[in-house]
Amino acid sequence: MISGVDKSRWLEQQAVPLTDLGQLGTTLVVAPHPDDESLGCGGTIARLRQSGYPVHVLFVSDGSMSHPNSPSFPAERLRALREAEAREAVQILGVAPEQVTFLRLPDSRVPTPGEPEFREAVTSMRQVLTRVKPTTVLVPWRRDPHRDHRASWQMLQTALENQTEPPRVLEYLIWLWELGSEADMPQADEMNVWRVAIDSVLAQRNQAIAAHRSQVTRLIDDDPTAFYLSPELLTHFDAPRELFLEVL
Repeated sequence: MISGVDKSRWLEQQAVPLTDLGQLGTTLVVAPHPDDESLGCGGTIARLRQSGYPVHVLFVSDGSMSHPNSPSFPAERLRALREAEAREAVQILGVAPEQVTFLRLPDSRVPTPGEPEFREAVTSMRQVLTRVKPTTVLVPWRRDPHRDHRASWQMLQTALENQTEPPRVLEYLIWLWELGSEADMPQADEMNVWRVAIDSVLAQRNQAIAAHRSQVTRLIDDDPTAFYLSPELLTHFDAPRELFLEVL
């Protein structure tokens, strides 16, 4: 498997600076789970808000499977905690509470095309698109190696079908670094790679990541099977830039 460092180096070589964030305009961020918004594009969100551009964050799943066997945090309590963390994180990035939507789809079971719940999920996403009217949508990379991330991308693609003036779509990277195979990587003739400098907001972005305490600390310590964003894993997000892929 290609290392995360090698993947990052290859994409950096292809990347072109996106210097004028005004091109993005009103932006909708599609986050499969609470924390994806901060990890994948938190710096870009902060820079957009600093410049006065509207940002709305749509959380797709309820996040309740990060600690599936915790006696102290059953699903409902964990969902409430993760939503509170998400609200705190996006507020740190400059997004007002009223600019956040939670679809509360089942974590690790976000519906995919052909499943009974997919159409209803697409309808919910389409309603958000209609309300926000984004110029740009930020969504996880279509081949990101997590089923919920791919499902979120598929939902967006279906929700945008038949739109006369669809928004620009930029795809951000989460699990490609750690888990992606060579087949998951973008091809050189498939996507443009954009680089957004976030050095000026890096501390703010890191504070937003840290707000997801249930994911980056042992706050919930009674589930040995729990998911945990270790310091080693978080090093993939240390760079003072964020990368986005856009179909050619």
